[in-house]
Amino acid sequence: MMKPYIVGNWKMNLDAAEGAELTGKLLHASIDYDSVDVGVAPAFPVLYPVKQTIASSKGRLTVAAQNVSAEEKGAFTGESSISMLKSVGVTTVIIGHSERRQIFGETDEIINKKVRLTLSHGLNVILCVGETLFEREADAHFETVTAQVAKGLKDVPVDKIEQVTVAYEPVWAIGTGVNASPADAQAMHAKIREMLKSLYGPVMANKLRIIYGGSVKPDNAKGLMNQPDINGALVGGASLKAEDFLGIINSSK
Repeated sequence: MMKPYIVGNWKMNLDAAEGAELTGKLLHASIDYDSVDVGVAPAFPVLYPVKQTIASSKGRLTVAAQNVSAEEKGAFTGESSISMLKSVGVTTVIIGHSERRQIFGETDEIINKKVRLTLSHGLNVILCVGETLFEREADAHFETVTAQVAKGLKDVPVDKIEQVTVAYEPVWAIGTGVNASPADAQAMHAKIREMLKSLYGPVMANKLRIIYGGSVKPDNAKGLMNQPDINGALVGGASLKAEDFLGIINSSK
């Protein structure tokens, strides 16, 4: 069994005090870290306070950033570089989230540049992929998602690929209260693993975690994570309350 990976994406929610309070509740909860990996992804200004909160936790919780600049440094007002993220203890970066693609216009090429830059600095990547409702209804969802995987991982060498987790998040299920059925989610995860096998071979592809995101809640998490190719969850709104997030974590067992 692959160790599940549960990550809370706080998006633009929770200030420094609120983030530290939630993190403290997670640290004091009963979580079997031998059987599940858990991470939180605060907004940029909250990364350092959260990292300070978990400093004595011996790595039980990891801290992810929600984005990173595609450039190392320079005149890019409002951006945060990979070296800045490393300096505050970030170990993982979420790249290519649908909100970055849809709202901020990030292309597959920009996403790929961010992926390669992050990996070159030794950090881990959560590469997000997913189709719109239009693409699913047009029966183009498999083609869309596998293309995003291939383009996002372009020129990523085999010796770096184990630093990557792929997160499948159907755009139509993010923040809508609607999630893919376990069978539909499994079908896409299996298709993504097929693509990874074609890129990196079956042995390596079977080591990589593919996690699901899109209105994951305590009452639907277990059904999703019981599927053979679903190795965890990228959780949005339900990660903002300790009780809900812990319910999802415990569902991964």
